[in-house]
Amino acid sequence: MAEKTSRLLLAADEMDEVLDKMASSIYAEVADKNNLVLVGIRTGGVHIANRLYDKIKAKSGLEVPVGILDIGLYRDDWTRLSTNPIVRSTELPVPIDDRVVVLVDDVLFTGRTVRAAMDALIDFGRPKRIELAVLVDRGHREFPICANYVGTSVSTALDEIVNVYMREAEEEDRVMVEGK
Repeated sequence: MAEKTSRLLLAADEMDEVLDKMASSIYAEVADKNNLVLVGIRTGGVHIANRLYDKIKAKSGLEVPVGILDIGLYRDDWTRLSTNPIVRSTELPVPIDDRVVVLVDDVLFTGRTVRAAMDALIDFGRPKRIELAVLVDRGHREFPICANYVGTSVSTALDEIVNVYMREAEEEDRVMVEGK
């Protein structure tokens, strides 16, 4: 039996630095700042979105609305996972019509989660534009989706997993690439 492998991709200080750069990029790139809204994809994306909010506010004073998006019923594999999907609430603090929505997630992999998130988001309105911010892009896309804001990119094998551990989930901040 093969031994599990793991390697540190980002330590806590590196993760904070990457998030700082992402927040600066979002603030610099989005021209219509008064219509910007961050929407975190449950669960890891919510923590990242909240941290981006904190960093944007600290740099600019701008209080960007932050929402939470549940994609449980929009996943294309939910029937494979369970006959009773776990559905949690979506919380959007403002209408998304005519807004620049930055979807936020922790890891971009196949693109299926983002596709589901866009489908879910459209059920709540018609954004002016949807952009994507991810902490880690690990490649292996199955859909033609790319992020506008990427914290870091890493090459991984298909059988590896990228895990983002965060203090909000009572873990020490770090990003690990873990093998099976």
